[in-house]
Amino acid sequence: MKSLLGVVALFLICSVPSFAQERGGQHPVRGVGGGHIPAHGPAPARPSQHPPAQENRKFSDKTGHPEAPHVHTNDKWVGHDTGRNDARFHLDHPFEHGRFTGGFGRGHVFRIEGGGRDRFWFGGFYFSVAAFDYDYCNDWVWGTDQVVIYEDPDHDGWYLAYNPRLGTYVHVTYLGNG
Repeated sequence: MKSLLGVVALFLICSVPSFAQERGGQHPVRGVGGGHIPAHGPAPARPSQHPPAQENRKFSDKTGHPEAPHVHTNDKWVGHDTGRNDARFHLDHPFEHGRFTGGFGRGHVFRIEGGGRDRFWFGGFYFSVAAFDYDYCNDWVWGTDQVVIYEDPDHDGWYLAYNPRLGTYVHVTYLGNG
C-alpha cells in the first residue's frame, strides 16, 4: 500500500512541470487569454481623421494586460483600429498564394506544429507573421500553442492569428498549403 501511494505521489510531482510547460509557464491575466476564444473577429474599424500613431503605440489598456494587440474575454478586440487606409497593410498582390480554407473562428482551433514568426504551420497550412507585428508574438510557443484564424475586415490579404493561451493576436499572410 505504501509503495502504491509513493508511486501516485511521484506521478503527481512529475506531472506539475508538464502542465506549466503546456501553458508556457504563464498564468492567464484577468480578462485576457486563459483559453478564451472570441466568438467573432473584430468589427471593421470606424474611419478616423487621426489614426493612432504606430511608433511607441500602447496596447496595455488595463493593469496587467499585455503590451500587444489582444482580445478581452468579453470579445473586445484591442488594437485593431487603424482602418483601411493604414499604409503598413498595403499588399501589391493580396491573397497571392490563395485564400485560407481551413475555417475561421471559435469552431476552428489549430495547434501550431512548428516554425516561427517568419513561417509557421498547422494541418498543412502555412502562414507568415507581418514584420511590424513580430514583437507581439515573442512569447508564442511555435511547436505547441493553439491558434485561431480570423478574417481581417479592414486589410485585404491579411488574416488575424489569435493565441488563446495569451489572448494576443498578430496579422498574418497565408503562404498556401503543402
